[in-house]
Amino acid sequence: MTSSLVTGGRLTGLHELTGIGIDPVRGGYSRHLWQEPDLQMRAWFVQRAEALGLSVEHDRNGNIWAWLGEPGPDAVVTGSHLDSVPGGGEFDGPLGIVVALDAVARLQAAGGRLTRPLAVVAFAEEEGSRSGIACMGSRLMTGGFAPDRARALRDEDGVSFAEAAERVGFDARQIGRDGEALGRIGAFVEVHVEQGRGLIELGSPVAVASSIFAHGRWMLTFRGQGNHAGATAMGDRDDPMVAAARAVLEIEQAALAAGDARATVGRVSAVPGGTNVIASRVELSLDARAEEDADVRDLVTDIARRVGASEFAEQSWSGAVRFDESVRERLRTALGDVPVLPTGAGHDAGVLAGTVPTAMVFVRNPTGISHAPAEFAEAEDCLVGIDALVTVLEELQ
Repeated sequence: MTSSLVTGGRLTGLHELTGIGIDPVRGGYSRHLWQEPDLQMRAWFVQRAEALGLSVEHDRNGNIWAWLGEPGPDAVVTGSHLDSVPGGGEFDGPLGIVVALDAVARLQAAGGRLTRPLAVVAFAEEEGSRSGIACMGSRLMTGGFAPDRARALRDEDGVSFAEAAERVGFDARQIGRDGEALGRIGAFVEVHVEQGRGLIELGSPVAVASSIFAHGRWMLTFRGQGNHAGATAMGDRDDPMVAAARAVLEIEQAALAAGDARATVGRVSAVPGGTNVIASRVELSLDARAEEDADVRDLVTDIARRVGASEFAEQSWSGAVRFDESVRERLRTALGDVPVLPTGAGHDAGVLAGTVPTAMVFVRNPTGISHAPAEFAEAEDCLVGIDALVTVLEELQ
């Protein structure tokens, strides 16, 4: 069994995906909603699921479900996502999908009778790299994001969510809260590569999640006077790039002063964007996180006071998540008293946690790096992750 699960030093499923969406500029992988690499990833999921004899459904929000047996209520559901951040690693998202499918194959081979329906789900646009809104598929499904707002979102090329959907034959008019899909989920368990160093320090291949930090995204806009880079004296300039640069430094200082909080400017956009042009407008993306909701709000208030942006607009917000304690303790007991860790990273499991009993299992990342090409998980630890998920799925039956 083990030899067939590992190819080229990684899980076979991950090995099959290594050529999809390689980013020649950033390194790593760029797999964004409904662009060609994402479509290939989704096609792979359908093919792999059908090869296992699972029945595949596409829901009204772009998520894909693969069912072992008949779909029904009170199902045990597992899975993750297939998309990536720009230049991301190969484990964030796909590891949870591959482990889920391998766990289902293990259950099939064991021949045990399931007392509850079982499904694997691949959520759409978890990273938000195309739309700007993380966990889009699960947010829409749970009613946590307005359909009209989603349809109007535009990517960096100016293509709206609705237009992108139409190009791939998806009807964006149907998106929104999906009570039928939610009503089927009795419990959801997501396996994910750890995005941090907790398991390195604890010496354990897996852990169970306790909570997710509160986090949000904001867009900061700085306006000035567009002008000629050579003909405008330095003393005559109203350059918003200078104000934006100062803001980045202030954001760092605000986060350092806020204890165990995190604030990141991950994207800078200058308009019109010419090398020999003083910008007329600069936009910064701000990601802010902390363990408690109030800590994030206090941090963002301090940042707003420090930077003096022309506009400071909230794009998304996710409050702190505490995973279902009873499910978590059942998992921890079943897995042999493994560590329990919080995470600063957002997940579809966190979105679902407000609606259905939800849990997460982390697989050790020996680099401690995520959202970058150096993200990694040893094949041996991934196999432990499969064993853990099989145990969990059996425990929840």
